[in-house]
Amino acid sequence: MNSPVIVWLRRDLRLSDQPAIAEAARKGPVIPVYICDDETPKHRAMGGASRWWLHHSLESLDAALRAKGSRLILRHGKSADVLAALAQETGAREVHALHHYEPWWRNAEKAVGKALDLHLHHGNYLAPPGSVTTGAGGLYKIYTPFWRALREFMPPPGPQRCPQSIPAPARWPKSDSLSDWNLLPTRPDWAGGLRDMWEPGEEGAQKRLHAFADEARRYAEQRNLPAVEGTSMLSPHLHFGEVSPAQVWHAVADAGGSVDTFLGEVGWRDYAQNVILQYPDYGSRPARDPFDAFAWRGSTRDLAAWQQGRTGYPIVDAGMRQLWHTGWMHNRVRMIAASFLVKHLLIDWRAGERWFWDTLVDADYGNNAVNWQWTAGSGVDANMFVRIMAPLTQSEKFDAAGYIREWVPELADLSDADIHDPPSGKRPKDYPERIIEHREARERALSAWQTAKSVHAA
Repeated sequence: MNSPVIVWLRRDLRLSDQPAIAEAARKGPVIPVYICDDETPKHRAMGGASRWWLHHSLESLDAALRAKGSRLILRHGKSADVLAALAQETGAREVHALHHYEPWWRNAEKAVGKALDLHLHHGNYLAPPGSVTTGAGGLYKIYTPFWRALREFMPPPGPQRCPQSIPAPARWPKSDSLSDWNLLPTRPDWAGGLRDMWEPGEEGAQKRLHAFADEARRYAEQRNLPAVEGTSMLSPHLHFGEVSPAQVWHAVADAGGSVDTFLGEVGWRDYAQNVILQYPDYGSRPARDPFDAFAWRGSTRDLAAWQQGRTGYPIVDAGMRQLWHTGWMHNRVRMIAASFLVKHLLIDWRAGERWFWDTLVDADYGNNAVNWQWTAGSGVDANMFVRIMAPLTQSEKFDAAGYIREWVPELADLSDADIHDPPSGKRPKDYPERIIEHREARERALSAWQTAKSVHAA
């Protein structure tokens, strides 16, 4: 029998359209391994919501592998060290994996490649990050020309089918027990809302994709309406690699209507990876120099009010409570809530990025960093800081009354006319007053921005 081949899994937890598994299965007995590695990413270890998702996704993947005559090996530790030890235990000569572009995974791939025969495949994005270049051969910094260039490579190759069987080694190496990793919250168990809303795993991803395919043609018309869920809700499945972007593209591309708007959002994932490829520390360092001099407020009280959905702005509070309960927030509301933190409260965008990192089931380094820097105005391609969203206006414009009733139940009895901005005489006693008035916040933000620019220029 040929020497076994290790498949190193990370955010690519699927069997179909999975090039690393397909190639390994052609070469010999396969040892699929997932490593619980908090050492390599260090302070970028997964947050609580992502760990909940991971537990269930790994359960699903192991069941799918067993149906193919295989199984999932679980190990804990630093990826490069664990893979080297596993190769020595099993006599494996090759490791196959999908490329990952977070800076810590790129470093880990270098370390593994020095010790083992590592074969890296593409499959997490529409096109390999770094492959879409300008006429001068450089990488794009602005989304619109990047997307225009990426479209020239589309459609992506058709997705590969799941292998009919996956050859097993003569002897399986030892595996950790998933329950011993303590990925699920217990004291307290705050994941009830996540369980009600999500089905992690490849099968759940396919169900979500098929459901959205029927609605994709209406994406542009519905995606900004929080009370009418018009987004795909595929983001956590894409993040954990339970479905490939090629599968998504080919499932919806011919839907007609406004599906091109949705395809542009899939392309945004590629754009975010293109950015962190150029700026590995994008999640912690602003791309625009004036923000180094910005005088952020360090108000722990205001930050806690935002985190808990107690700002007195119903649309913001609804979004933050939805996030805590379900591990997800509607995209339009994400922008409103993020803008509120940065520009109304003048709290450093990095505090918001880290909160989202811990509480989102789709917490993705590239997307999270790029989206927060876009909102703050500090990114290479960003909304100007002086463009300050008015939450009360946004709430009414996008008809968020039903959304607010669902997530801020103390306001449920208010009329559509009052619920976006409850008048003082109708504001329930158990709902807080506005943490700051919009006009006051706007003036304070613009003043802080002028000061930062002056300090930077001096």
